[in-house]
Amino acid sequence: MDILKKEDIKNVFPKRNENANKGDFGYVGIMGGTIEYSGAVKLANLSLASLTSGAGVVRVIVPERIADGILPYLLEQTLALIPDKDGHMIFDKEKIDKALSKLKVLAIGMGWGEGKDNEKILRYILENYEIPLVIDADGLNTLSKMDKEILNKTKCKVVLTPHLKEFERISGYDFKDIKEKPQELAIEFAKKYNVILLLKGHRTIVTNGKEGYIVEKGCPGMATAGSGDVLSGILVGILGYNRPCILSVAAGAYLAGLAGEIAENKLNDISMKASDTIANIPEAINEIRLTICRLT
Repeated sequence: MDILKKEDIKNVFPKRNENANKGDFGYVGIMGGTIEYSGAVKLANLSLASLTSGAGVVRVIVPERIADGILPYLLEQTLALIPDKDGHMIFDKEKIDKALSKLKVLAIGMGWGEGKDNEKILRYILENYEIPLVIDADGLNTLSKMDKEILNKTKCKVVLTPHLKEFERISGYDFKDIKEKPQELAIEFAKKYNVILLLKGHRTIVTNGKEGYIVEKGCPGMATAGSGDVLSGILVGILGYNRPCILSVAAGAYLAGLAGEIAENKLNDISMKASDTIANIPEAINEIRLTICRLT
């Protein structure tokens, strides 16, 4: 695998045409949350990361019960509600279809909990939609309980974003083996199930089973609650206006890591919060674009 460099992602963040409108950069969705999940701010941060990374419109899709909790944190984003029971989403085809209408890409699973209908909802999306689908957090836990062959049958372009322990759960590989040979097992799994796998770690691995990148961006200050959510938000933001391929996904990991490094340099590794990474996404994009100017 090649180590990803700034010049590799020069076409992921192009200058925008003066006649551009928000529809040109994608309606993206973020689906998650539950009554036990106290991270309304995290969901808002995740959606803000998508907007800051370039999405045209971000739709936050949550259970009806937590609407009042998240509304105060949403400014530029829109909100869609799914019926729930005891704060967990229930399967409602009409409401799900309405929430996903016009979406260019969807991220699912952040703060989703263990609702009894989670598998049914995820299966329905995989079987009936044809969009890039980023599965993270509790979405990965849900997938780990399902027959993974559904990944070979779906028309979605699936992006999985596990850390090592989550990868153990969805793959069945032993944790010790994953630590010893992460590249080999990541490639094997991605090829077997036709997914783009982003395996988080000190050196992030992104592969589609045929080719891949190693992303060496990030810092200790990012070892804080919500950093994974921010990465998922960045990914759907970028995929809102880019082709769903390993380069776009690797660019998301690079941008998140670079923004985190800039934040740590301004603050310190102890005081950093996930929202500090978001605040420095614009500077990170500017730095990537400066690299483009030097190359040209």
